[in-house]
Amino acid sequence: MSTKWVYLYSEVEEAEKHAGSWEGVRSLLGGKGANLADMSRIGVPVPPGFTVTTEACNAYSAGGHEFPEGLWDQELAALKALEEQTGKKFGDTERPLLVSCRSGAKFSMPGMMDTVLNIGLNDAVAEGMVKLTGDPRFVYDSYRRLVQMFGSVVMGVDDDLFEEVLADARDNADVKTDAELNAEQWKEVTQQFQQIFKQETEIDFPQDPVEQIKLATQAVFNSWDAKRAYDYRNAAGIPHDLGTGVNMVTMVFGNMGDNSGTGVAFTRDPSTGENILYGDYLMNAQGEDVVAGIRNTEHISKLKEDMPDVYQEFVDICNKLEGHYHEMQDMEFTIEQGKLWMLQTRDGKRTAKSAIKVAVDMANEGLISKEQAVLRVAPEQVDTLLHPQFDIEAKNTASGEGNRLTKAVNASPGAAVGMVVFDADLAKEWADEGKDVIMVRPFTRPDDVHGMLAARGILTSEGGATSHAAVVARQFGVPCVVGASDIKIDQKNRQFTASNGIVIKEGEYISVDGGTGEAFVGKIPAVTPEFGKEVDLITLLSWADEFRKLEVWTNADYPDDAKRALDFGAQGIGLTRTEHMFFEEERLPIVQQMILAKDEADREQYLNQLLPFQRSDFEGIFTAMDGLPVTIRLIDPPLHEFLEGLEEVLEAKTDRTDDEEDKLHTIHSMHESNPMMGLRGVRLSVMMPGIVKMQVGAIMQAACNVKKNGVNPKPKIMIPLVGHVNELKVIQPQLESIAKTVMEEKGVEVYYQFGTMIEIPRAALTADKVAEVAEFFSFGTNDLTQFCFGYSRDDVEGSFIPKYIEDEILPVSPFQSLDQNGVGELMKIAIAKGKSSRPDLEVGLCGEHGGDPSSVAFCHKIGQDYVSCSPFRVPIARLAAAQVALEEKGVSAKGR
Repeated sequence: MSTKWVYLYSEVEEAEKHAGSWEGVRSLLGGKGANLADMSRIGVPVPPGFTVTTEACNAYSAGGHEFPEGLWDQELAALKALEEQTGKKFGDTERPLLVSCRSGAKFSMPGMMDTVLNIGLNDAVAEGMVKLTGDPRFVYDSYRRLVQMFGSVVMGVDDDLFEEVLADARDNADVKTDAELNAEQWKEVTQQFQQIFKQETEIDFPQDPVEQIKLATQAVFNSWDAKRAYDYRNAAGIPHDLGTGVNMVTMVFGNMGDNSGTGVAFTRDPSTGENILYGDYLMNAQGEDVVAGIRNTEHISKLKEDMPDVYQEFVDICNKLEGHYHEMQDMEFTIEQGKLWMLQTRDGKRTAKSAIKVAVDMANEGLISKEQAVLRVAPEQVDTLLHPQFDIEAKNTASGEGNRLTKAVNASPGAAVGMVVFDADLAKEWADEGKDVIMVRPFTRPDDVHGMLAARGILTSEGGATSHAAVVARQFGVPCVVGASDIKIDQKNRQFTASNGIVIKEGEYISVDGGTGEAFVGKIPAVTPEFGKEVDLITLLSWADEFRKLEVWTNADYPDDAKRALDFGAQGIGLTRTEHMFFEEERLPIVQQMILAKDEADREQYLNQLLPFQRSDFEGIFTAMDGLPVTIRLIDPPLHEFLEGLEEVLEAKTDRTDDEEDKLHTIHSMHESNPMMGLRGVRLSVMMPGIVKMQVGAIMQAACNVKKNGVNPKPKIMIPLVGHVNELKVIQPQLESIAKTVMEEKGVEVYYQFGTMIEIPRAALTADKVAEVAEFFSFGTNDLTQFCFGYSRDDVEGSFIPKYIEDEILPVSPFQSLDQNGVGELMKIAIAKGKSSRPDLEVGLCGEHGGDPSSVAFCHKIGQDYVSCSPFRVPIARLAAAQVALEEKGVSAKGR
């Protein structure tokens, strides 16, 4: 039996039977084709059409860009079926059938692939349509669009050549918009477009409508592999092997006069999540005018005034689609002479704030479950929501001084500061050099996506809330302001002028507030949002806590960090770095004296001076974390790190004393060829036990002191960088003796534990032996990754790691996302062996991997008890831990 490559919308049930599920239909037909067929099935007005499958796209790519056997015959048969359904004929001059050709992959990729409208028009059909409609303006407006789209999309003609003709036509007619051009002017534009087409391609514009269909199908297939689509998929995490469907849809026209129009709308506000219709439309226009952002639009609410019956029908359809898909929808529609047609629906892209509010509201409305709500918000969106916003007072000051450059459409929220650039290539180049940039454009095109992703923010002078710039910016969390028509961009001189006369040149700084739609001169300072005011996020995370098994702790070195982490929902501290306390200005000179002491007696006097500082630190942390575990890592870094500033001072002196010479000589003697593998961690404790004895004394004194005050301290003392169990056997008994002595002296009993960080591969491989001494494990995955790969984490991120990722040697940096196949295997071995010796062994992870969603999921799967991360990543880890637990139970985020 031959492969079925083409499905009419009326054959959606056959497609579902073939694919096995609705998710399978989306893979087979792409999201656009599947949803068009589905809307047609449930009675929503959709023009007749058919879809060429994603399987056909993949077969085309695999077959050297040749149609697979049977595809073209099936496409011609589907065209015949459209003729029968519409009563029109392809290429006929009396009742012509015109179609649009649009891409549609399983996952939405707004603006990334190619569309061609009005296929089927040629010189003869255009003349016939003029007689049929009596509206030559409409006909030649449609024809010029076909020539332009076919030229740029199918044949690769530079679109700017066509845009220059349009600009000249508007200037010559002394009008501001395309809609004001008359029939003769459009006919002349069409002829000029055909001349450009021939000059650039060396062939005439195809007059055979069937050839137009074939070439357009090939163009959509080819667009799947275009650089802009490839870059978008990389950024969005979309696989490259899905392929795209090709949708051929009977044309309906929004450019047939004042009772026609086109628009894009969302069932809820994609910026805020508010349950109101959001979108814009244009009368007497075709869809690309809205999506491309070439013309400024009307808000969807005004349609209620212009065409009240159509507006009410549209509202009813919106409610029907949300009820059907149980998800916020992004829709395209056309009104043809008063008749409403739906041309697309898909799950709407949204900001982080909107994603959270929509999920919580839909759960409260009963459209979805709490479990689905938790699964619908990406952990990265939580991260974005907690990003800094502009300081209100500083922003008001900037505005008050007349430095506001524009107030336009708030397309994607967030604060962004950067240097102005006027093209995508330069944005990418400067960003790669470490510069913060704001990309300023009249409007963005799909070819700009690499610059958009590199930019801190985006500002356009044209377009609306559903323009290309807005949609892409919202998806990737880039602050964006669009439709700033009061700024005049001078591409030639690389500058723009605001309505107040301020001129901003390329390379100068501006600040963009995507939440309010404003842009300002210079740099405005930012502040971190208040977590406690994010009511919807707090609600969502409370639901997540009901479903997760993995606990989420935090890395905190000071009481304020601990309190902040508690606000974010931390359940303990997984890492307190005691050495950070040593770097404080008042303490560092004492630390340096202690390190450079001539003998142990001398060293002890400085340690005695440090002990009260450490004790006070721990008292504050224990008090903040009352009743929760606090894991304190004993000193870890090489001692030379504390001496670098002193070394510079001494070396700069030309009249050093003998004592200073001795100190400098001692400092130089402490240099190591590879300090990260030298005298640090437990090795330092073995060689200089006085330091860690002081630290354990301070920890236990603090614990006893706060317990007397009614606080319940739970210290967990962690010995770092163990490679051999004998290291623990040497140092741990000495430290346990200190702990017991302090409790006896204070007359207080405190529950405490001694454990170790698993950072050395040998410790993981001999974890059964290590667990005979250590009472808990915490994976120090930064060092474990470093030693497993043989990479120096301080060097590789800036040298070869970016190249490795670009060349797909590595999928991501192993210091950002856990290497599950290598480092992860060591972790699994360590857990299994450790629990074989100590069945109740508690196992955690500390370091920034603890806030990476994929790493959190891995930790859940291998049976860890907790992950620990920085305070600001605690909400991310809470959500990620819940999601992996729900997915393990087979819960789906999909509402349909």
